[in-house]
Amino acid sequence: AYNIHVNGVLHCRVRYSQLLGLHEQLRKEYGANVVPAFPPKKIFTLTPEEVEKRREQLEKYMQAVRQDPTLGGSETFNSFLRKAQQETQQIPTEEVVLEVLLSNGQKVKVTILTSDQTEDVLEAVASKLDLPDDLVGYFSLFLVRETKDGAFSFVRKLQEFELPYVSVTSLHNPEFQIILRKSYWDSAYDDDVMEHRVGLNLLYAQTVSDIEHGWILVNKEQHRQLKSLQEKVSKKEFIRLAQTLKYYGYLKFDPCVTDFPEKGCHVVVSAGNNELNFQVRLPNEQIKEGSFKVTRMRCWRVTSSVPMNNGPSGSSPGKSEVKLELAFEYLMSKDRLQWVTITSPQAIMLSICLQSMVDELMVKKSGGSIRKMFRRRVNGALRRSDSQQAVKSPPLLDSPDASWEPMAKLSSKLTSVSLRGISHSSSANDVAANDFHGNYAFEGIGDEDL
Repeated sequence: AYNIHVNGVLHCRVRYSQLLGLHEQLRKEYGANVVPAFPPKKIFTLTPEEVEKRREQLEKYMQAVRQDPTLGGSETFNSFLRKAQQETQQIPTEEVVLEVLLSNGQKVKVTILTSDQTEDVLEAVASKLDLPDDLVGYFSLFLVRETKDGAFSFVRKLQEFELPYVSVTSLHNPEFQIILRKSYWDSAYDDDVMEHRVGLNLLYAQTVSDIEHGWILVNKEQHRQLKSLQEKVSKKEFIRLAQTLKYYGYLKFDPCVTDFPEKGCHVVVSAGNNELNFQVRLPNEQIKEGSFKVTRMRCWRVTSSVPMNNGPSGSSPGKSEVKLELAFEYLMSKDRLQWVTITSPQAIMLSICLQSMVDELMVKKSGGSIRKMFRRRVNGALRRSDSQQAVKSPPLLDSPDASWEPMAKLSSKLTSVSLRGISHSSSANDVAANDFHGNYAFEGIGDEDL
């Protein structure tokens, strides 16, 4: 069997024959000219070299399918991964109660099936809260890990190819939980959410939580004004004031390491306002702050090193040491591009944030809307909407032979609707062009952005 990892965590195990069955089903539905070539069968037993070669071919195949806007968003592909996840974790389909956290610590208990996908669970939570259908698309479910100070470290946004109940229970750790949080970046969308009582309450609770955890910076006078508005239960006015504060709407990441302005610098990265904000601790202990605008990132890539085995026997699932890096090429000045690297376990989450910012910018530029209509329950059963999430996170395949090599260098290509090859890169240690996320927002950069 091949191990399929998502964000460095084991998602499922599949055999070559299962992947071949998926390939044949995709060919049947979409045609041979649309589906990429599949690694051929072999009559004789594979040598270790051939085993590794097949793993690499299967990984490229799965990522090629995932990055195709038609195939990657298809129910055939996503249901294959969901079914494989459920079978690997040996969790039978049955009715269960799942607890989903809100930002104020309140727990929403929803009755779902263990086989319900992310969109089903999101709709069940929205239904329990009486959140209107046209506001559901403004929120997402996130897998988080509770830290010692009671805050949350964001692991990832739950995707359409996974089963939230299986994803959280298979980690066998009560620190991991699922939280409901807004999933847009432009605070102008707050007006849509605040139109409805439930949307207003959710946004208010998230804002209060972000202030309490120090994600939003507040001085003494602002704190006094906010407290006064809280006492008056003036939620809209509270949010309006918070919108003017530094880091409002930002997602704060765990401390990590960067090579900017020099190698080995410790940094706290926050994502928001169409930028990555750096608070860097220099070797001389001086703190410097700066921001990298997403519109000035020409491209970026995520690379990972995944151990071949799953750790010593008896170790907890998902605890294998995976080194993740996010590197982006940034327009420092009009004629100078420079690579900046962040080494963090949350690199994929950072990449997803960057891509969703770009997606949102492009939707706004085209005059589109992020509203997403959901269908309500029909005879008690959830029905999926036809919408697709923009950000896709393709799986990684480990070698089935743990003794073959101690470490596999893999590139996880997270992309949105399409992937664009980047040529003439200035990176010294360049990888293949299709390892990059081309940034369509970069194409519209003007002199005023410099």
